[in-house]
Amino acid sequence: MPVKEPWFFAPDRLPQASVGYPDTLEDYLSLFESAGAEQLVGEASPSYLMSSVAASSIAALQPDARIIAILREPAAFLRSLHLQSVRDHVETEKDLRKALALEASRRQGNAIPRYSARPMELLYSEHVRYVEQLRRYFAVFPPEHVLVLIYEDFRGDNEATVRKVLRFLEVDDTSPIEVVEANPTVRVRSPRLYKLVRSLYLGRGLASRSAKSAIKALTPQKLRHATHVAVQGRMLWGKPRPPDEDVMLELRRRFKGEVVALSEYLDRDLVSLWGYDDIA
Repeated sequence: MPVKEPWFFAPDRLPQASVGYPDTLEDYLSLFESAGAEQLVGEASPSYLMSSVAASSIAALQPDARIIAILREPAAFLRSLHLQSVRDHVETEKDLRKALALEASRRQGNAIPRYSARPMELLYSEHVRYVEQLRRYFAVFPPEHVLVLIYEDFRGDNEATVRKVLRFLEVDDTSPIEVVEANPTVRVRSPRLYKLVRSLYLGRGLASRSAKSAIKALTPQKLRHATHVAVQGRMLWGKPRPPDEDVMLELRRRFKGEVVALSEYLDRDLVSLWGYDDIA
């Protein structure tokens, strides 16, 4: 499928720069037109979990849809989300504590990074309102059509979790499964350098457009792409620093109530699994 995250059922979460996203049902369905009659089709838009309208919109179009949600311990998830947001140029504040402190201002439309196409993603606490998010789906789908996975289970036994998903989708779960590391967490070494390279690659600004035109004229596409990947890998991205344990503790205290509520909602002891039993 050419678009992994179409965001079609979440217009309330759609990026401001929404070019390339399907905006009609015909456009959306065309994403799956190459699928055979016996194939299952699906897509992966994380925004559907946070959206206030996605669950009901999906159910209205396809009441037999199967929904899969994967949830991660809140503090670890928000740290990873922040690193990804900085990498993707959605966030410019590299310090997680400071980024979290900006949330109230950003709710008012202030302190939004200039080139951030998804300012709603910077409301970090909204991402971990897990019970509220799940209730929207269980309200419109039968429970056997909603599969809730825990990230730590996925990391701990990737193959078993994938086979569980296959059984949930009622497809063959006996085929060999290759386990790979996808989308590793990274940090941006220098936001200024990253902004420069990104601007050049996208052709923003008169100077960058002129430079990009010259590069296109002198180098083949494969070489340009390989060079861009190499620059990102060697100069822009590095392994994330160890988490600030004080910030992580603050987050766990802040979201313990959410974890307790989720444990009760799913009838599973996530308080112990996620290490919240000693959090005051």
